[in-house]
Amino acid sequence: MIAVKRNIRDFDLPGLKEYFESIGEKKFRAMQVYEWLWKKNALTFDEMSNLSKELRQKLSENFSFPALKVSTTQFSSDGTVKSRFETPDGHMIEGVLIPTEHRNTACVSSQIGCSLTCAFCATGKMERKRNLEYDEIYNQVAILNHQSEKTYNKKLSNIVFMGMGEPLLNYKSVLKAIDRITATDGMAMSPKRITVSTAGIAKMIKQLGDDKVRFNLALSLHAADDKKRDQIMPINESNKIAALIEALNYFYEKTKNDITLEYILLKGINDTLEDADHLIKIYRQIPTHLINVIEYNSISDGIFTKPDEETTSTFTNYLAKHRVNVRVRRSRGKDIDAACGQLANKG
Repeated sequence: MIAVKRNIRDFDLPGLKEYFESIGEKKFRAMQVYEWLWKKNALTFDEMSNLSKELRQKLSENFSFPALKVSTTQFSSDGTVKSRFETPDGHMIEGVLIPTEHRNTACVSSQIGCSLTCAFCATGKMERKRNLEYDEIYNQVAILNHQSEKTYNKKLSNIVFMGMGEPLLNYKSVLKAIDRITATDGMAMSPKRITVSTAGIAKMIKQLGDDKVRFNLALSLHAADDKKRDQIMPINESNKIAALIEALNYFYEKTKNDITLEYILLKGINDTLEDADHLIKIYRQIPTHLINVIEYNSISDGIFTKPDEETTSTFTNYLAKHRVNVRVRRSRGKDIDAACGQLANKG
């Protein structure tokens, strides 16, 4: 039976120091390796150039160093960059770099596929293969940050967990990845620049509150009454809107972090003024600072279409007139299937 090598990234710094002492090496080697793993974002032992060739060989013999590989990269006419990453076990995920004048945002995936089957989402039509490990999520962000620096000469300013998968169904790995991303010996990004988006799992939203996380939360609401939401988001059948309202209030009470409501407009489904009234009632029950009204992006075999500009304007103006802080989020990267709801390993 072949022994499975331990992932080098599973060591914390004290553990690495202990290992190097055990093989007769100086303790400072641990810090060198740790920096390569989390600050310099090496993807192989060979890249650790301040270690001797013999030591790199020994590490390679004793530990695994699984890393994502960029399979393909596509550039949108609007500057958006979509990358397909291959995992060490041969699966594909997608991540997106979204540049704007004031910020460069990474939209990252947390699962390979998704199990929630939301009717408007291409990823929801894929089978969920597995959760991403925390270091795979970190790896994804590090590569997108490198792309941002190389293409736009600036680092990532924001991260949104709005790619493939439901982050709260990969709870431990997502939180551990964010912990590394925000650590001073990691990417040192402010947690206030990170938003985790969920389709709405009430007990896990409460768990975020209990864990006193420091990042922001977005709820993919997309319908403002249970009957409609049941139809387009099956997760609603076990997580009704009233339960989500309670959970979001609990989250805010415990963390005081920003909450955003996401609402994709679907023609003839959720775009009437009656729908807007239902949305206003929810908005007033939650300490949310913003409703993002999102353009629907067509997917293959999709049954929905987006409303015309007049309907969208009427809907959003009605919200604004009723003192709702609302913003229309225009889609980016549609021409390369990189927009909201389109990630499905096509291209």
